[in-house]
This record gives sequence, C-alpha cells and structure tokens, in this order.
Amino acid sequence: MATARRFKAVLLDMDGVLFHGDRVLPGAARFLHAIAALPHCFVTNNPIRTPQQISDHFAALGLPRPRPERILTSALATAAWLSLEKPGFRYYPVGAPGLDEALRAVGSYDAEAADFVVVGEGPGLDFHTLTTGINLILKRGARLVSTNPDHNVDADRDGRHQVLPGGGALVAPFAVATGVEPVVVGKPHPLLYRMAVDRLALAAGDCVMVGDRPDTDIAGAQALGMATALVRSGRFGPGAGLPAGIRPDWDTDSLTELAEEWRSLGF
Repeated sequence: MATARRFKAVLLDMDGVLFHGDRVLPGAARFLHAIAALPHCFVTNNPIRTPQQISDHFAALGLPRPRPERILTSALATAAWLSLEKPGFRYYPVGAPGLDEALRAVGSYDAEAADFVVVGEGPGLDFHTLTTGINLILKRGARLVSTNPDHNVDADRDGRHQVLPGGGALVAPFAVATGVEPVVVGKPHPLLYRMAVDRLALAAGDCVMVGDRPDTDIAGAQALGMATALVRSGRFGPGAGLPAGIRPDWDTDSLTELAEEWRSLGF
C-alpha cells in the first residue's frame, strides 16, 4: 500500500464495486452511509443507463438512492466532449438507449450525414448499424468515437455471472472495417474525472477514486494526481498482480476492508 493521503471528496465506480448487475456486493450499503456526509460523485464507463435509471437501480437494490446529478456516465462525458468539438453536432449512435438520450440533449440524430459515429455498450450492434456506420465514416467523413475502452465487462443475471462485450469490443468492427482508430472518451481518459471534480468544485488532488479496475479506474485517477483505492471485488481479484506503474494508495479486497482502514486512519 502506498502512503495514505488525506482527501475531501470521494469518486466512486459502481459496477464491480457496489454491485454486480442485480447483486449487491458485501459492505456496499454500509460504505455509502459512511461517506454520505462527504462530497461524492459516482463515475462509470457504462453508458447504458441514464443517471435517473441508475438512481432507480440503487433504490431497487436497497441501496441509498443518489441524486442523478451525482452520477456521471461515459455517455454524458462523450456528449460533453462532442459539444466542445462541434456545437450542434449530428450523430449516429450504436448502443443502448441511454447513449442516444445523452447525445440527443446536445446534438441531433442523423443516419445520413452524421458528424460522429458513436459506439457505446449494450444491444444495438448488428449488420445494419455496422453497415450504416462504416459508410458514414468512409463516405461522409464521420469521426469514430467510443464511449469507453473496456474490452469486456462483468454482469450478474438471474444470479449467474456473465462476461459481456464492452465498448472497446463493440467499436472494434468499425475500426477494422474502416481502418480508422476511434477517439475514446471514458476512463482512464481524463474527461470523466474532470467533469466529476468540477461538479464537486474541488481540485483533483482533493479527491480519492474508488474502483475495481487498475487499468481504468486507478490508472486514470493516478494520472490526474488523485488518491486511489483499489477494491478487488470485480474480476481483478485478491492476489492478482498489479500492472506496471499502478500503485493505489489503498489496495483492499472489499469495501468493508477499505472502510475499516479509513476509520483506523481517522478519515
């Protein structure tokens, strides 16, 4: 464990930290109650659900319901980035409805002359959408954008663990067919973190990022100077070696263990 650092606010991943799909992970509710008085924000590479839907999911699982404005998804970060790149942009989305909702708030859907082909996660990739996206890129000059780089993600359905394709896997057919490398927005890239600290009105160095993936959650936060806490409750489990250069300030097997360490240090 690196030297423990003080912090004023908590950024928290959800999938693999608080729950797997419809299964709450041990210590999640108690941890959320423990940080309730601290400024905090939930940040996720998952673009499938809207913040309101995520808030509803918390409540359905029996977890404290966060306000939607405390939730940032890679879909929201992508929409914000596209707005900066081209105000009033036109887009063609591939992914679950949450992605389209985030993009529609600041851009307009256009399957004929889109400025951006935006690939997220969830259902939506098929022969038709792949063909449409390829032609927009090759014939109309649309830019290829991925909401996040995850090759795969964990899920829990009907009590059974499943591995699902992530944004990095779903954008790959477009990249292969066109020879175009996508612009990638989500963690470990900085935009999602910067949006979170802006909402908290703090500097990155005042925050700690709690996540279960060293390659995205921890690496991206470290690069911005945040304190980091790795919770090995996702697929990166206890005993697994850390990638080169990744040294979280806390390295624990569960939220329960992390909360105990923080209490012992007087946080």
